[in-house]
Amino acid sequence: MDIVNPNNDQHPNQSTAKSNGDSEMQGGSPVDASAASTVNTPPVEAPVPAPATEKIVGDPLATLKFKPKIIEALSTVFDPEIPVNIYELGLIYDVVVDADHNVRVTMTLTAPNCPAAQILPEEVKTKTASVEGVTDASVEVVWEPTWTPERMSDAAKLELGML
Repeated sequence: MDIVNPNNDQHPNQSTAKSNGDSEMQGGSPVDASAASTVNTPPVEAPVPAPATEKIVGDPLATLKFKPKIIEALSTVFDPEIPVNIYELGLIYDVVVDADHNVRVTMTLTAPNCPAAQILPEEVKTKTASVEGVTDASVEVVWEPTWTPERMSDAAKLELGML
């Protein structure tokens, strides 16, 4: 059965259902073709793409003021499988603060299938937002550049027996 709109002046949500025969279908039953019927069909909506992540335009003075406090807060976040905080592990790539004190943290994980993939970004967001004076916090997880052990601080390498 094809859905056709024989009159362009019809309401866009109304169309006439026709089968391949000489009769039209109304409610699943054939009716006389001379008695045109309309079937109300809901509008078909295009899939809505995920909203684009807004980039924050960094303010150098605000970043200078807040970044140390944010790093201190993020230093309390640990990967559950590694006894080193995520900042020392090198998982935090960037912290940007705009003039309105909105913060954007760019981070990665040790691997895409990391068991903590669901909890760490949310914890980073919560800890960042808890810093006094921060208006809003967002976290972007990126996979490029890929995390490698070389990104760890010397303190982290020492803690893990790698030095």
